[in-house]
Amino acid sequence: MSTSVVSVRVNETERGLLEAAADSAKTNLSDFMRRKAVEAAEASLMERRIIELSAADWEKFEVQMQAPPRHNDAVAALMERTRAWRE
Repeated sequence: MSTSVVSVRVNETERGLLEAAADSAKTNLSDFMRRKAVEAAEASLMERRIIELSAADWEKFEVQMQAPPRHNDAVAALMERTRAWRE
């Protein structure tokens, strides 16, 4: 897997904080920042709340939402089990 360099400018206070966090995580600054940046990017993309649908897809969605739920044997079996916190 090839890699590329991304450069970020931080002030002394931010760098100290980042280095302390990396030390606490028992990793180097570069790996810590890469991991945290990727985690933040994934979370940011997952939080996207706007979903675009065509008019036809919206109609299909509406039909599905109005339909009664289908029976699912696996879900029904799970609902019958004693909850772990009640054991």
